Amino acid sequence: MLENKIRSSVGKTIQRIDTVEKAAGTLRYIGDLTVPGMLHAKLVTSEYAHAKIKSIDSTEAWKVQGIRAIVTGEMFPYHIGPILADRPPLAFEKVRYYGEPIAIIVADHEHQAKRAASLVKVEYEPLPVVNSVREAFQNKDILVHENAGQYMKLISNVYPVSGTNIGSHIKIRKGDFVSAWGQCTEKIKATYSFNLSDHAALETRCVRVEITPVGKVVVHSTTQSPYTIKKVLNQFFNIEVGNVIVHAPMVGGAFGGKGTVQLEPLAYLASKAVGGKMVRLNFEREEDLITAPCHIGLEATVALGVDQQGKIIAGQYTYLIDSGAYTDQAAGITRAMALDCTGPYNVPNVWCDSYCMFTNHPFATSFRGYAHPELTFAVERTMDQLAKKLNIDPTELRMINAIKPGDSSPTQSVITANNIGDAKKCMDRAKELIKWDEEPQEAKKNKVISKGISLFWKTSTTATNAQSGAILTFEPDGSVNLNCAAIELGQGTKTTLAQILAEKLKIDINKIHVIMEVNTQYDPHQWRTVASSTTFLAGRAVMAAADDAISQLKKTASIVLQCSVEDLDIGGGRVYLKPNPEYGVKFEDIAIGYKFPNGHAIEGQIVGHGKYIQRHLTPMDQETGFGKPGPWWSVGVQAIEVEWDTRDYTYKILKAAIVLDGGTIINPAMATQQMRGGMYLGLSFASSETFVFNDEGIVQNPQLRTYQMLRFGEQPCEYLVDFIESPAADGPYGARGIGEYGVIGVPAALANALSNASQVELNHLPLTPELIWKTKREGLV
Repeated sequence: MLENKIRSSVGKTIQRIDTVEKAAGTLRYIGDLTVPGMLHAKLVTSEYAHAKIKSIDSTEAWKVQGIRAIVTGEMFPYHIGPILADRPPLAFEKVRYYGEPIAIIVADHEHQAKRAASLVKVEYEPLPVVNSVREAFQNKDILVHENAGQYMKLISNVYPVSGTNIGSHIKIRKGDFVSAWGQCTEKIKATYSFNLSDHAALETRCVRVEITPVGKVVVHSTTQSPYTIKKVLNQFFNIEVGNVIVHAPMVGGAFGGKGTVQLEPLAYLASKAVGGKMVRLNFEREEDLITAPCHIGLEATVALGVDQQGKIIAGQYTYLIDSGAYTDQAAGITRAMALDCTGPYNVPNVWCDSYCMFTNHPFATSFRGYAHPELTFAVERTMDQLAKKLNIDPTELRMINAIKPGDSSPTQSVITANNIGDAKKCMDRAKELIKWDEEPQEAKKNKVISKGISLFWKTSTTATNAQSGAILTFEPDGSVNLNCAAIELGQGTKTTLAQILAEKLKIDINKIHVIMEVNTQYDPHQWRTVASSTTFLAGRAVMAAADDAISQLKKTASIVLQCSVEDLDIGGGRVYLKPNPEYGVKFEDIAIGYKFPNGHAIEGQIVGHGKYIQRHLTPMDQETGFGKPGPWWSVGVQAIEVEWDTRDYTYKILKAAIVLDGGTIINPAMATQQMRGGMYLGLSFASSETFVFNDEGIVQNPQLRTYQMLRFGEQPCEYLVDFIESPAADGPYGARGIGEYGVIGVPAALANALSNASQVELNHLPLTPELIWKTKREGLV
């Protein structure tokens, strides 16, 4: 039940608790720390995208001073992976992408390891390259994995197909698509695509690992998933879970790219090779771009059929996901793309095939939005083109079909007022912000001003048993330490949790000390800090821990005040009598027990503990996709206004707007910052970011000087952010997760705006002036 909205912390703009240290530059990240005697590792990586490894000659490398170990794939010839165990930590027998790790050099100093790595000679036998998802889907003669169907599954919802390049195939079958398609009065079909790209977090990936004399494996990592590291080292290296201790400090940006496990097994093998000494493995930027996991590529085909009123009757969706050389999290992204395949629309008859395709590209992992920016681009471009065909305003077509309580999702989950936001309110407010119904201001000569809009949704696709825990310990001054394993990676989670706790305990937020670093040895279990789920999961755990602490405070106070627990309430750092609030006891007097004047003491320290686990979620049926994948959906609308130059096809982004129904917004200023950051990220992905591959599958732009991102000065002239608050009954104080949502609808909105401006359908990313020019020219031929 939602509590009274007269609140002191929740819903208030409170300064982030890590602001001062970050501004002062005193925070220490993984790469800032060094330990006497620590060794350094560097990787030998593949020069081919697809080739057999004939031999590895390390003779010259061993001659470099300070070399302590050289580890190759034959020393650990097994496969690992989070969903499908298809990836060797170090390639053996053959390499599957340019930049793939082949060997680890361990030395006293980093420059020694780097020098030795350059001297390792690898003899290759080049193999034909699978260089696109279409090629991977159609060509069964060239296989990235010859035995894909034999790999061990870590979860049930992954379906590799032997003898093909399909790493997983997820199906959605809802209603009777074939019959409904024949009844449609108007139809449209289009194909969309973009290549793989990078997360480009400010902090590159870095890890330190040591094995203590008693067998403890101590990992310091820049990670979103410390407990996943424990799980992987247990499953594939046979280390007892309790003997793996993971430390995770503040993370310098991630965007999903640090939710997977890659460097940790490599550093473990390196440490093991030198007798357990601490080994540090730190990616340089080029390695972080092409050796580390990246962002998926996609080819999507969407077909929609409507009746005379513009109501969608049937939808067919085919998604070919470029997962690169290994499935990693792309197998999960394939599932996520299927379960929300229609976008936020009520489509009674759905036929969806979502394929995770192996190619000889760098392997892909989670990216902010987990399939939703990608599927939204395809769906929302189709909606705009359908609106033109029907001669109807694109916002009106969206509202005719927007999903609402009483409808069902593609997986046939029932949509209720509790588990869906209000799409109409979001649309109405977004149209106001972007001035949709007003004629655009008069443009300068050779300039066209245009607007584009997109409606989006996302459910939080967690494991069915995803969970979080929290521990509260009270200090003698009445302040509270908050311990949980949620990772602070720039999104402000720790501040949000502090606000929730301050609200529940009815104390000043400055009386709460949040432990920023995560240590799995004393922090309670946390699934992962991904999927816009942390405020929901950890927030519920914090509230449960607060309830536990409050019951202890009241119990101790009832003895001191000689009354029943039911007579007491808390507030202002006191436990007091409800009928007579002047009678009470301060938290500080009972925080570590109460001592009577005669010296007798009772109860002891207040230690609150709480936990929360997802409820009533189910896996998806293999043949139909039936199931309940997430607890709720958040919906929103994004809009872009551009000024396009008809002479050179360049454009300027004038406005970027978002209206999101995120339930109760815990910290409005922080939420606004998240939305602005998300829109910037989405615009960068949509306008310029992409890997360029040559015919041999080798990345041609592996540095930040050649990998184009949205630069300072190219951002929108104006950001417009607003929220609709339809509280979720299950969320802490009615909040839903919002972390990923700023990015989801932006690529589609930008493409819609530029398509309107240039009068040509732009269905491929990134939206460079050259692409617009080529598409326009092809349309004129």
